[in-house]
Amino acid sequence: MSEPALQLTRCIAADHPAFAGHFPGRPLLPGALLLAEVMEALRTSPPLSARIGERPTIAHAKFLAPIGPGDELGITVHDEAHGLRFEVRRGGVLAASGRLLPELAVQ
Repeated sequence: MSEPALQLTRCIAADHPAFAGHFPGRPLLPGALLLAEVMEALRTSPPLSARIGERPTIAHAKFLAPIGPGDELGITVHDEAHGLRFEVRRGGVLAASGRLLPELAVQ
């Protein structure tokens, strides 16, 4: 397997507003916001950000383990021939994975 193009850690704030309504008694970070965390991580790398553009296509995404208040996430991105592959881990547990394809050029 190739070396990661990007590896970083992000912490989900315990007081994130999404936890108030998703779900009472068992707060979980919604999948859309987890994908937003991946996109924010990509923005820290100008070459990767330029490669996929402002609005990449989500080729697929799997959400495998819950993310809760205060969780620390390890985000790893691999640059592949047809896009970017990402993994999000919470501790040693794979919480999400997927593939992003470059934004289509408007003609």
